[in-house]
Amino acid sequence: MSRIGNKPVIVPDGVTIELAAQAMTAKGKLGELSMAVVDQVEFSHADNQIVVTPKDQSKVSRSMWGMQRSLAQNLVTGVSEGFVKELEIQGVGYRAALQGKILKLQLGHSHDIDFPIPDGIKIECERPTAIKVMGIDKQKVGQVAAVIRSYRPPEPYKGKGVRYVGEYIFRKEGKKK
Repeated sequence: MSRIGNKPVIVPDGVTIELAAQAMTAKGKLGELSMAVVDQVEFSHADNQIVVTPKDQSKVSRSMWGMQRSLAQNLVTGVSEGFVKELEIQGVGYRAALQGKILKLQLGHSHDIDFPIPDGIKIECERPTAIKVMGIDKQKVGQVAAVIRSYRPPEPYKGKGVRYVGEYIFRKEGKKK
Protein backbone atom coordinates (compact mmCIF):
# COMPACT_ATOMS: atom_id res chain seq x y z
CA MET A 1 0.00 0.00 0.00
CA SER A 2 1.49 3.32 -1.07
CA ARG A 3 1.62 5.95 1.63
CA ILE A 4 2.83 8.57 -0.84
CA GLY A 5 0.04 7.75 -3.30
CA ASN A 6 -2.63 8.27 -0.63
CA LYS A 7 -1.83 11.98 -0.27
CA PRO A 8 -3.45 14.28 -2.83
CA VAL A 9 -1.34 16.78 -4.78
CA ILE A 10 -2.36 20.31 -3.78
CA VAL A 11 -2.54 22.67 -6.77
CA PRO A 12 -1.68 26.26 -5.74
CA ASP A 13 -3.36 29.34 -7.18
CA GLY A 14 -1.99 30.36 -10.56
CA VAL A 15 -1.37 26.79 -11.73
CA THR A 16 -3.69 25.19 -14.28
CA ILE A 17 -3.81 21.43 -14.81
CA GLU A 18 -4.96 19.69 -17.98
CA LEU A 19 -5.54 15.94 -17.91
CA ALA A 20 -5.62 14.18 -21.28
CA ALA A 21 -5.82 10.46 -21.97
CA GLN A 22 -2.11 9.72 -21.69
CA ALA A 23 -0.65 13.06 -20.55
CA MET A 24 -0.84 15.62 -17.79
CA THR A 25 0.13 19.25 -18.42
CA ALA A 26 0.76 21.92 -15.80
CA LYS A 27 1.03 25.65 -16.57
CA GLY A 28 2.23 28.19 -14.06
CA LYS A 29 4.05 31.48 -13.67
CA LEU A 30 7.45 29.86 -14.40
CA GLY A 31 6.46 27.90 -17.49
CA GLU A 32 4.77 24.76 -18.72
CA LEU A 33 5.62 21.10 -18.10
CA SER A 34 3.98 17.87 -19.16
CA MET A 35 4.43 14.21 -18.35
CA ALA A 36 3.18 10.90 -19.68
CA VAL A 37 0.61 9.05 -17.60
CA VAL A 38 0.85 5.27 -17.36
CA ASP A 39 -2.18 3.04 -17.93
CA GLN A 40 -2.11 1.47 -14.46
CA VAL A 41 -3.23 4.61 -12.55
CA GLU A 42 -6.06 7.13 -12.83
CA PHE A 43 -5.82 10.86 -12.22
CA SER A 44 -8.75 12.99 -11.08
CA HIS A 45 -8.68 16.76 -10.65
CA ALA A 46 -11.19 18.57 -8.41
CA ASP A 47 -11.13 21.30 -5.73
CA ASN A 48 -7.50 22.32 -6.43
CA GLN A 49 -6.34 18.75 -5.75
CA ILE A 50 -5.07 15.95 -7.93
CA VAL A 51 -5.89 12.48 -6.63
CA VAL A 52 -4.02 9.47 -7.99
CA THR A 53 -5.57 6.02 -7.64
CA PRO A 54 -4.51 2.62 -8.99
CA LYS A 55 -6.89 1.03 -11.51
CA ASP A 56 -6.64 -2.38 -9.83
CA GLN A 57 -4.75 -4.06 -7.00
CA SER A 58 -2.05 -5.66 -9.14
CA LYS A 59 1.58 -5.33 -8.09
CA VAL A 60 2.46 -3.19 -11.15
CA SER A 61 -0.35 -0.67 -10.64
CA ARG A 62 0.40 -0.33 -6.92
CA SER A 63 4.10 0.26 -7.66
CA MET A 64 3.27 2.91 -10.28
CA TRP A 65 0.83 4.66 -7.94
CA GLY A 66 3.34 6.42 -5.68
CA MET A 67 5.75 7.19 -8.50
CA GLN A 68 3.11 8.87 -10.66
CA ARG A 69 1.93 10.90 -7.66
CA SER A 70 5.53 12.07 -7.02
CA LEU A 71 5.97 13.03 -10.67
CA ALA A 72 2.71 15.01 -10.57
CA GLN A 73 3.89 16.79 -7.41
CA ASN A 74 7.19 17.66 -9.12
CA LEU A 75 5.29 19.11 -12.10
CA VAL A 76 3.13 21.34 -9.90
CA THR A 77 6.06 22.45 -7.72
CA GLY A 78 8.24 23.12 -10.76
CA VAL A 79 5.83 25.47 -12.54
CA SER A 80 4.90 27.32 -9.33
CA GLU A 81 8.18 27.59 -7.37
CA GLY A 82 10.96 25.90 -9.38
CA PHE A 83 13.86 23.82 -8.10
CA VAL A 84 17.33 24.88 -6.90
CA LYS A 85 20.52 22.89 -6.32
CA GLU A 86 23.43 24.72 -4.72
CA LEU A 87 27.04 23.63 -5.16
CA GLU A 88 30.16 24.87 -3.41
CA ILE A 89 33.74 24.61 -4.58
CA GLN A 90 36.59 24.01 -2.14
CA GLY A 91 40.25 24.02 -3.03
CA VAL A 92 43.03 26.50 -3.68
CA GLY A 93 42.62 27.99 -7.16
CA TYR A 94 39.29 26.24 -7.79
CA ARG A 95 36.64 28.64 -9.10
CA ALA A 96 33.71 29.06 -11.45
CA ALA A 97 32.59 31.98 -13.63
CA LEU A 98 29.79 32.61 -16.10
CA GLN A 99 30.54 33.80 -19.63
CA GLY A 100 27.25 34.12 -21.48
CA LYS A 101 25.73 30.65 -21.84
CA ILE A 102 28.93 28.89 -20.74
CA LEU A 103 30.04 28.04 -17.20
CA LYS A 104 33.84 28.16 -16.98
CA LEU A 105 35.24 25.88 -14.29
CA GLN A 106 38.83 25.90 -13.04
CA LEU A 107 39.15 22.75 -10.97
CA GLY A 108 42.84 21.96 -10.87
CA HIS A 109 43.06 20.28 -14.26
CA SER A 110 45.59 21.37 -16.86
CA HIS A 111 42.73 23.00 -18.77
CA ASP A 112 39.57 24.96 -17.99
CA ILE A 113 36.28 23.11 -18.31
CA ASP A 114 33.65 24.86 -20.44
CA PHE A 115 30.18 23.61 -19.50
CA PRO A 116 27.43 24.76 -21.93
CA ILE A 117 24.27 25.58 -19.99
CA PRO A 118 21.33 23.58 -21.40
CA ASP A 119 17.97 25.13 -22.28
CA GLY A 120 15.56 25.44 -19.36
CA ILE A 121 18.37 25.77 -16.81
CA LYS A 122 19.62 28.98 -15.22
CA ILE A 123 22.98 29.10 -13.41
CA GLU A 124 24.19 31.83 -11.07
CA CYS A 125 27.64 32.34 -9.54
CA GLU A 126 27.33 34.80 -6.64
CA ARG A 127 30.91 34.07 -5.57
CA PRO A 128 33.66 32.29 -7.49
CA THR A 129 33.17 29.30 -5.17
CA ALA A 130 29.35 29.10 -5.22
CA ILE A 131 27.17 27.77 -8.03
CA LYS A 132 23.37 27.82 -8.01
CA VAL A 133 21.52 25.66 -10.57
CA MET A 134 17.85 26.60 -11.07
CA GLY A 135 15.01 25.41 -13.29
CA ILE A 136 11.47 24.07 -13.42
CA ASP A 137 12.29 20.44 -14.27
CA LYS A 138 13.55 18.62 -11.15
CA GLN A 139 15.23 15.84 -13.11
CA LYS A 140 17.11 18.24 -15.37
CA VAL A 141 18.26 20.46 -12.46
CA GLY A 142 19.56 17.45 -10.56
CA GLN A 143 21.28 16.04 -13.65
CA VAL A 144 23.08 19.31 -14.45
CA ALA A 145 24.22 19.66 -10.82
CA ALA A 146 25.47 16.05 -10.83
CA VAL A 147 27.42 16.58 -14.07
CA ILE A 148 29.08 19.73 -12.68
CA ARG A 149 29.95 17.84 -9.47
CA SER A 150 31.37 14.93 -11.47
CA TYR A 151 34.13 17.09 -12.98
CA ARG A 152 35.89 17.12 -9.58
CA PRO A 153 34.06 15.19 -6.85
CA PRO A 154 35.23 15.89 -3.31
CA GLU A 155 38.19 13.78 -2.28
CA PRO A 156 38.37 12.29 1.22
CA TYR A 157 41.82 13.47 2.33
CA LYS A 158 41.66 17.26 2.00
CA GLY A 159 38.02 17.67 1.02
CA LYS A 160 38.87 19.51 -2.21
CA GLY A 161 36.38 19.45 -5.05
CA VAL A 162 32.80 20.35 -5.96
CA ARG A 163 30.15 19.37 -3.43
CA TYR A 164 26.51 20.07 -2.72
CA VAL A 165 25.84 22.65 -0.02
CA GLY A 166 25.47 20.75 3.24
CA GLU A 167 26.93 17.51 1.87
CA TYR A 168 28.99 15.57 4.39
CA ILE A 169 32.34 14.32 3.14
CA PHE A 170 33.82 11.41 5.10
CA ARG A 171 37.39 12.44 5.79
CA LYS A 172 40.27 9.99 5.96
CA GLU A 173 43.50 10.30 7.86
CA GLY A 174 46.60 10.71 5.72
CA LYS A 175 49.60 8.39 5.76
CA LYS A 176 51.80 8.31 8.84
CA LYS A 177 55.57 8.15 9.17
